[in-house]
Amino acid sequence: MPWWFFRRRSRPAASQTAPAIASGWLPGEVALPLLHGSRRYLQEQPYLLPKDLGEVNRLDFQHYILRAVLRGNYLAPIQQPRRILDVGCGTGQWAFELAQQFPQAQVVGLDLEQVKAATSPPPNYHFVQGDILQGLPFDDNSFDFVHQRLLFLAIPQAAWPDAVQELARVTAPGGWVELVESSPAPQDLTPSGPATQEFCRLGGALAALRGLDTEGTVLRSLAHYLEKAGLANVHYHPFDVPLGKWGGRLGSLMAMNLHEAWKAISAPTAARFSRSEQEILQLIEQASQEWNKYRTQLHFAVAYGQQPFTR
Repeated sequence: MPWWFFRRRSRPAASQTAPAIASGWLPGEVALPLLHGSRRYLQEQPYLLPKDLGEVNRLDFQHYILRAVLRGNYLAPIQQPRRILDVGCGTGQWAFELAQQFPQAQVVGLDLEQVKAATSPPPNYHFVQGDILQGLPFDDNSFDFVHQRLLFLAIPQAAWPDAVQELARVTAPGGWVELVESSPAPQDLTPSGPATQEFCRLGGALAALRGLDTEGTVLRSLAHYLEKAGLANVHYHPFDVPLGKWGGRLGSLMAMNLHEAWKAISAPTAARFSRSEQEILQLIEQASQEWNKYRTQLHFAVAYGQQPFTR
């Protein structure tokens, strides 16, 4: 089946029209500068992290860590999906691997930008530019498996119920939606020391300006969002990943990942709160040292649900 099957038809039925999702965030109101030093940020999106080569490398690194933690790329009991969608696909690595695992399936990765141009992507993979906050550019019932991961710094908290409803809309009867999320809230990095708590406070204040979740509400509401969207057989799996050498190889890798993610927002955090970037970077270094001392863990959750066969 050709990739263009997934494009919304030029005149969709009324039930297939996907209006923009109310997010509670006004573009440009607290936009980050396009460039902060060597880092590039999106100005007209609530997304807090940069979109550049450094972030590409971190996202791929993060993907391999999560795949090791979960012992696979997904938890939903999918069988032989014919159509797979990855919303907020980032570098496309997750989608590439699903395309290789299910060569009979058509796999679509959707994101604001194509941040990594693959020299030889799987032949059954295609990238579509789009924004979940503007509605997905696909017809109802288009996919057998819809996946979305770590968009808590991209989707404003007020927009989450409608965003998950949109994921459910494009999921075919019998298909599955899977969400994987974490949280920037201090209570989701436990136990934690004073430097960790201070950076979480500053980063949370920056996120709050963009309407993003700062209390871990999204992390704990994933199953509720799926149920509210009409999905059945909903399962919720919280899990913790250690940060630091005390947690072995995965703990060391996840600590490196979080350290780089925090550094990625150090410049806008410093600028917003009238701190020097060096001061913020020192705070991040102090926090990373605390993770071993306090045996800090970072909370995550996976939730998935099935589109009923009749709706």
